[in-house]
Amino acid sequence: MEVDAAATEAYYPAMQTFLAILVVVFAIAALVALVRGIIIFLRTKDEELRRDPSEGPSESSLGQNNMMWRRIQFQALAVIAAVLVLLLAHPHAS
Repeated sequence: MEVDAAATEAYYPAMQTFLAILVVVFAIAALVALVRGIIIFLRTKDEELRRDPSEGPSESSLGQNNMMWRRIQFQALAVIAAVLVLLLAHPHAS
């Protein structure tokens, strides 16, 4: 099945724009997760720091860990979207 060249050329800029917007959205989401993690860290109470480690992780530690994982996930999504933008920017010979 052959694809019309004009339709393909019209499709790529729209897709590039969409992916570029996704890169920005994922980067902002990563920044928000980072800030939320820092806020959780700053709200850590002295009692949580002095507690017995055998009791398991504190609620603050779990919140910080959760925000770190979210940040990593959003960064990975931003990188994947950026790679797709770059792949679409250079047309491949068929």
